[in-house]
Amino acid sequence: MPHPLPPEERLRAYATWCNAVEGNTTFYATPSRSTVETWAAQLPGDFRFLAKLPKPVTHGHRLAGGGEELRAFLDAIEPLGKRAGVLWVQLPGSFGPADVGTLAAFLRRLPDSYRYAVEVRHRAFFEDEREARALERVLDAAAAEWVPFDTVTLFQSPPTTDAEREAWTKKPRLPRRSRALTGHPIVRYLGRDDTARTVEGWSFWTATVAGWLREGRSPTVFVHTPDNAEALDLARRFHAEVGAELPALAPLPEPAPAEPPTLF
Repeated sequence: MPHPLPPEERLRAYATWCNAVEGNTTFYATPSRSTVETWAAQLPGDFRFLAKLPKPVTHGHRLAGGGEELRAFLDAIEPLGKRAGVLWVQLPGSFGPADVGTLAAFLRRLPDSYRYAVEVRHRAFFEDEREARALERVLDAAAAEWVPFDTVTLFQSPPTTDAEREAWTKKPRLPRRSRALTGHPIVRYLGRDDTARTVEGWSFWTATVAGWLREGRSPTVFVHTPDNAEALDLARRFHAEVGAELPALAPLPEPAPAEPPTLF
């Protein structure tokens, strides 16, 4: 079915529903600079576009090369300006404690015009306190955040939909982590295709995010389900639940009078 909006309007519509987006497209392919210019033209200045570094850099070269790809990526996203305040380094599950030195060297080479966030998926970082602290020291030195990908709710019981079954084969099964390292923590939460179970499962995060806000931090939370059919509505509901604990929390923008747009 064709998308109801032309490409040059989709991101503008999305920005009326939420104030941040997880830039998965940049992980799979670096966009042209002209494409990014159209994105920037559609977004308010305080929007958060968390662009992921290209997969060839993080998974192909494993941070030990890929200079040309990285330069092309940095040039392409420049038009986003402050909207791309955080660049996201998503690493493969095989990137473990023996690779932390490579990560440290890579972070030192990055331009200081951005903040950085790192997502690791090797079990040792979640189950071995010594390895977790070693990684935290590297991230602290770069003022980088550790992005948890919380899949606990997904794996609590066997899947009941095709999308959940696919997610079971692809998503990491890791312990939940919630220690913020910077003033800008980031959370990825993956629930179930059943809305009630997704909402029940995020209660840990509503309390945690409210606590971070009370501490003066500025968190960003991405809510997913295996089919992502109601992701935008769920993100707004999550924000409302945090706001119920913190009445001073600024509301999200009023959504455009149309169906929630699908972007990525």
